[in-house]
Amino acid sequence: MVHKRSFKDIIRNYFTGIDIPLFATVVAVSLLGALNLWGITGGGLFFKKQIIFIIIGLIMMVTLSFFNYRYLKNYSLPVLLFYFVCIFLLLLTFYSRSVRGVNSWIILGRLTFEPVELAKLMIIVLMAKYFSQRHIHINDFRHIVVVSAYFILPFTIVFLQPDLGSSIILLSIWLGMLITAGMNKRHLFMILSVGILVGYLAWLFMLQPYQKARITAFLNPYEDPRGSGYNIIQSKIAIGSGYFWGNGLGKGSQGNLGFLPESYNDFAFAAFTEQFGFLGITAVMALMVFMISRVVDIGPRTASNFSKLFSVGIVIFIGSHVFVSAGVNIGLLPITGLSFPFLSYGGSNLISFMIGLGVLQSIRRYG
Repeated sequence: MVHKRSFKDIIRNYFTGIDIPLFATVVAVSLLGALNLWGITGGGLFFKKQIIFIIIGLIMMVTLSFFNYRYLKNYSLPVLLFYFVCIFLLLLTFYSRSVRGVNSWIILGRLTFEPVELAKLMIIVLMAKYFSQRHIHINDFRHIVVVSAYFILPFTIVFLQPDLGSSIILLSIWLGMLITAGMNKRHLFMILSVGILVGYLAWLFMLQPYQKARITAFLNPYEDPRGSGYNIIQSKIAIGSGYFWGNGLGKGSQGNLGFLPESYNDFAFAAFTEQFGFLGITAVMALMVFMISRVVDIGPRTASNFSKLFSVGIVIFIGSHVFVSAGVNIGLLPITGLSFPFLSYGGSNLISFMIGLGVLQSIRRYG
């Protein structure tokens, strides 16, 4: 009885210090993602590995909620160490095996790791740290130059891998946090103008032909239905076949018979809709909106600028993945190869989200 009571005390102390609705939502969406994989693979290897990823992610989220986030806020060394470790890991991808022409993964036997997911989190931590101490000087352009120098290096590496989807997410985090920190309209106009110019030059000289085909295919996928438009067409068919109630667990023909490519990852949104219909995917989107609302609620509760900026970064991190991935699956955006948070298969993305939310729970705990 003593041991049982002690364990209850530990659990009670943990949950009294965190945002319980946020924790419950993360668990719920993660389990829905595992259920989606069960339906696609019949409880195969992907499903079993995803369960392991969920357990590891939850352990890390719980552990980091006890870590005092003020170490990141008050000390530069751990933040800089995090930055250079991420840069090193990103560079290692060029010496690893290419997957479908992209060098985004570090592959060690059966173990694969995508360091860009940690890099996204690193940009959030670094910018929150930098502007938490200099937010009143945000109109001094040199501060924008300094933080942009930190951003450009990982962004360039990711763009050259080439990973267009993650490049977009990194850019969204960087620009969104600059705007939140209080960047004035003149500097914003300058950055957007330079961005448009760089984007145009990248289209002309840097993007690979298959990337250009992906970007233009969503406008009219039926122009090349067996080539660049194939993925979008199959995704739309899968979503449409789900109707309102869905075809049922494991009964999605597009996902289960292999017509829908990457049904467990990039097109997990479509595979889920095929199985559980409009009602199921609406529930998932409602949970994601609720999760983001809880994140938004935590930051302003503290007096720390780091906490407020960090919570904004996490909102952009999760929200941009949801927006782009869902947009790709329904054919409103070009294919970018992004996973849907907690729904898609993969440990790197899932665990990175949970690490970020663990730090956020630490902010909730320590204020």
